[in-house]
Amino acid sequence: MTVATLITLLRFVLVPLIVIALLSGRVDLALAGFVVAGVSDAVDGFVARRFNQQSELGAWLDPMADKLLLVSVFVVLSHIHELPLWLVVIAVARDLLIGAGVFLASIMGSPMKMKPLAISKLNTATQIFLAAFVLCEMAWATGFGATRTILIYVSGLLTIASATAYFVYWLRHVIGNGKDATSKR
Repeated sequence: MTVATLITLLRFVLVPLIVIALLSGRVDLALAGFVVAGVSDAVDGFVARRFNQQSELGAWLDPMADKLLLVSVFVVLSHIHELPLWLVVIAVARDLLIGAGVFLASIMGSPMKMKPLAISKLNTATQIFLAAFVLCEMAWATGFGATRTILIYVSGLLTIASATAYFVYWLRHVIGNGKDATSKR
């Protein structure tokens, strides 16, 4: 197992600690854990590329760790009424639909090679920023006016746009009998 993969596994360990900290009212610890998780995500990617430690296991675990962290934090922030339920529902539904689409394509005999779309990267970055922003507001016992509301709606719109883009990608893939959905005909 590579050092990069071990760093990725650290993020899996951090998730329940962050959730427990949030549910216990220790937002400062939750924020610290979230920051450590974010830094470790950058570090594991750097280590994997710089020291040629890229692996298939790491390629699967890295996005899983990111999604587990983000979904867990979103769910807890909704549970404690810091994020609206509708946002969490569409964020989780998007991820489940993508997973179901990949699974369905596979059982249809047309496995997909998933690659992050530009809109998806922007969506994820916005969701991470939103979670960090809310954690900072809570930890510092302050509010930044309408900024959170704006971030919530931007995140919601990007989540819907990303889900739509992946649905189109999936549809082109299955209609194209397993060919790369972005290839020209």
